[in-house]
Amino acid sequence: MSTPDRLIEATRELLWERGYVGTSPKAIQQHAGAGQGSMYHHFSGKPDLALAAIRRTAEEMREMTGRLFDAPGSAYERIAGYLLRERDVLRGCPVGRLTMDPEVIESEELRAPVDETIAWLRGRLAAIVQEGLDRGEFTPGLVPGDIAATIVATVQGGYVLARASRTTDAFDAGVRGLLALLAPRTATA
Repeated sequence: MSTPDRLIEATRELLWERGYVGTSPKAIQQHAGAGQGSMYHHFSGKPDLALAAIRRTAEEMREMTGRLFDAPGSAYERIAGYLLRERDVLRGCPVGRLTMDPEVIESEELRAPVDETIAWLRGRLAAIVQEGLDRGEFTPGLVPGDIAATIVATVQGGYVLARASRTTDAFDAGVRGLLALLAPRTATA
């Protein structure tokens, strides 16, 4: 792995673990096994390196999630695939956690990939819900954008509750509850 890639990967890991404020250039260098000169040769400073790391994390999340959304199956099955996918719940979302970091939120540049990723996620989910409505899978009258926002809020809120309680129980319960509410309509006899 090249030095810039090692620096980006180290920054990604530290941002997820410690947040922007808790990630120092020295910690990045140590984690990457790179010297100060190497870091500043490839990046203008911590904000530049953090932006590269945030962008890579956001791109990776969109790629992985996009594969789940593009998988065969009903709208419900694809949403369930996203909600039930394997994830490190107690670590939280590597993108969503950045919204709790005041320096990321205050920086339009650092916040942009976070905003774009969340907007992309909501848009893709809304489109899948609309497909489900068009196919008669879901209860008529559901508002796709509202359901998409609910799905994202359930996942992100579930991460917060899981981290606070140090157990995945609240996350799992939120996912089960949401899936029960979205369960496809069944014909009544």
